[in-house]
Amino acid sequence: MNVLILAVIIMLIAFLMTMTGRGGGNFYVLTLVIAGVSMNLSASTGQFILMCSSLMASILFSKQKMNHWKLIILLGVLIFVSAMSGGFFGQYFNEKILKVIFAIVMFFAAILMLKKPKQKLKSERKWIISLKSNGEEYHVNLLVTIPVVLLTGFLSGMVGVSGGSFLVPLMLLTMSVPMHVAVGTSTTLVTISAAAGFFGHLGAGVFDFQLAIPLALGGIIGGFAGAKMALKSKPTNLKYLFAGTQLVASIIMIINAL
Repeated sequence: MNVLILAVIIMLIAFLMTMTGRGGGNFYVLTLVIAGVSMNLSASTGQFILMCSSLMASILFSKQKMNHWKLIILLGVLIFVSAMSGGFFGQYFNEKILKVIFAIVMFFAAILMLKKPKQKLKSERKWIISLKSNGEEYHVNLLVTIPVVLLTGFLSGMVGVSGGSFLVPLMLLTMSVPMHVAVGTSTTLVTISAAAGFFGHLGAGVFDFQLAIPLALGGIIGGFAGAKMALKSKPTNLKYLFAGTQLVASIIMIINAL
């Protein structure tokens, strides 16, 4: 497929996915695979595009105070290490099995997005910590958060997709984080995850700059436009958009793997 056509497709994907804080790595990888690019090269290229587009969106979200920085630091350290490990060791695992498992988990995460968030946790137990940012306080259950984020980062880095597929539901359902803040925070975390996964792939010697740079430019433009649209959208609309695109992505990934 022509690189220019691919760049336009990537731009449209970035626009839609950035609105929901997901980044769109799974769609990037799927598009590249369909275009005839090998899975490992698609994963590394997808991470590079995701890193660039999410970084652009993160800057805009940060200016609007849609980022919870203490939460970003806590989750960012975990996801950086796990995503880099996933990106490096991805070549040693069966691709089809990984994609099917990832898609199934994505499907259930989309269903959970339609549930109402739980009441805020009480920080009476030692494994529940309180984080304050921009005048808001959220309680984080470390027994749930740490394993979910580590697994999310590892799988995301391994198959070259966005960890936002799990991070947004995690923040909404277990921390009662508002949708706009979850989108902004997830986008920054996706940037960290994508960068770690990309450098993991780069360390393994799997990357093509001539292919990746034009596509990343399309991703940056789409990410900028998507972030602008997210700022104007209602939280409920973003929530349903997230769930809908998540379901479509999981189904497409299963079909592609089989």
